[in-house]
Amino acid sequence: MKAPGQRFRALPGLHAVCRLGPDAVVPAWATGPFVNITFTDDELAIICAAECVPADVRAERDWRVLKLIGPFPFTAVGVLASLATPLARAGISVLSIATYDTDYFLVKSDVFDDAVAVLVAAGHTRI
Repeated sequence: MKAPGQRFRALPGLHAVCRLGPDAVVPAWATGPFVNITFTDDELAIICAAECVPADVRAERDWRVLKLIGPFPFTAVGVLASLATPLARAGISVLSIATYDTDYFLVKSDVFDDAVAVLVAAGHTRI
């Protein structure tokens, strides 16, 4: 069963995906209206506004963020696939993040316009 078309919006600005060591603490610069922090045995990964990240931090700094308009129940099936599948078919790589209420997709800034066009053509709505 195909998930219904989703509504999404682009967050302003460029974002960075940063890698710090597994023993690092969350730095003060990891701030902004959108921040994702993930601790694992291998790394501390931080996604935040690119302008906040010091130059000496290992990071990819050219990501755009698309926010799905939720909330979505945890029982929702196919939401992620309904967006990731057309993007994959178009050769557009994505990073996905889930929160309690909704999902976010990160796409490289150089394919942002293409990604939006692919999602709209697949039946999703940019707001």
